[in-house]
Amino acid sequence: MRNELYDYSPIVGREPIEWPGGARVAFYVGLNVEHFHIGKPSTSINEGTSSLVPDPLNHGWRDYGARVGFWRVMETLDRHGVRASVLLNSEVCEEYPQIIEAGKARDWAWLAHGKTNSQLPAEVPAEAEREYLTEIVETIETATGHRPRGWMGPALNHTFQTPSLLADLGVSYLLDWTADDQPFRLNVPGLLSVPYSVELNDIGVFTMKSHTGPQFTRMLKDQFDQLYTDAADGGRVMALALHPFVIGQAFRNRHLDEALAYITGHEGVWVTTSDEIAAHYDRTAA
Repeated sequence: MRNELYDYSPIVGREPIEWPGGARVAFYVGLNVEHFHIGKPSTSINEGTSSLVPDPLNHGWRDYGARVGFWRVMETLDRHGVRASVLLNSEVCEEYPQIIEAGKARDWAWLAHGKTNSQLPAEVPAEAEREYLTEIVETIETATGHRPRGWMGPALNHTFQTPSLLADLGVSYLLDWTADDQPFRLNVPGLLSVPYSVELNDIGVFTMKSHTGPQFTRMLKDQFDQLYTDAADGGRVMALALHPFVIGQAFRNRHLDEALAYITGHEGVWVTTSDEIAAHYDRTAA
């Protein structure tokens, strides 16, 4: 089956992208702020207990993010002048209102990230998906004061009809398709794809590949250095995907701090949000 959502476009030979101020790399942090239902399997650090009800080992590990890890990561982002692009489960608006208030005070960007990470969009009956998406978007708008412009599904998941339904709701870009180092237009009017990452993602780095903090920092520096070099042919996007229950662990914080200092300390870096990247590209690219 051919992917009808977007066309093939090799990065060589494209018209160069120009970022504000002549920046080479647009850098943003995608901060996953999620709510998990107790008694339902989800992201786990120990699969051996993930089917148990309750599952204190894994649920408590995930819950650490909202209770402690988020606040540690927030302070680190503040230290380096990074505004988060929050990938927000709409249930967070009711469950963790203090998080919403903290993000509003910092003028963070808010993207719709499903209802809860205990449910994938593909699990929603097709006839109910429009109502499901509408509730998510409107809940986030009410809580944050901003209608979400971006979408990333839990586990980067959506159905074939999701993009069109989201466009109808005013969403203008997706992060789900991690196919490029630059934004590109989708074959749904008014909808873009903005780069995200499944590899520069703390869940994969730490819990799936068992890399260490220093290895994580090295990866971030290497990614940045290569994109900075590539940008001689046109601006690039560097996305860093974080989860407070992973990167927010105390022993990992210094490695995030070091990596952010390295990236933000370079000339020619636009430290921004995914909202601003999408808006700039939409205004300026053919």
